[in-house]
Amino acid sequence: MFSKEESRKLREEFWIAFGKSFPYKWTLYKTEVKGLSFKFHFDVKMAMVSIDVDSDFEQRIKVWDKLIALKSILIDEFLPEANFEDFYILKNQKEISRIYVELNNVSIHNKNTWRQTMEFLNNNMLQIEKFYLEYKDFIES
Repeated sequence: MFSKEESRKLREEFWIAFGKSFPYKWTLYKTEVKGLSFKFHFDVKMAMVSIDVDSDFEQRIKVWDKLIALKSILIDEFLPEANFEDFYILKNQKEISRIYVELNNVSIHNKNTWRQTMEFLNNNMLQIEKFYLEYKDFIES
């Protein structure tokens, strides 16, 4: 078991190592579409890369409908393992819409899983970025 401080240091060490191993200026929150962001997540059970739609309900529906219209393209050409959740509840009980891929049986507390996780995060976020750049105009319209 790790103390909160040990866990914090491991998380910090992982994200610094990830940034050094895969230096890239990620889009993340700078999509230019209200409420649309791309996220990395890594905890003690799994890693995840996601496209989150988190805005007022009307805007969320508008953006989500565009993403659903592109679902077969996203799956066929970019993220074959993508999961689509119209109503995804975050830990803080906030409801969003989310498209995600995850890698199970890895832990931020286990350095032996870090390389595999870094490659997973990098490869899948690159696919999300490629998808977004190709279909940005449609999603923004």
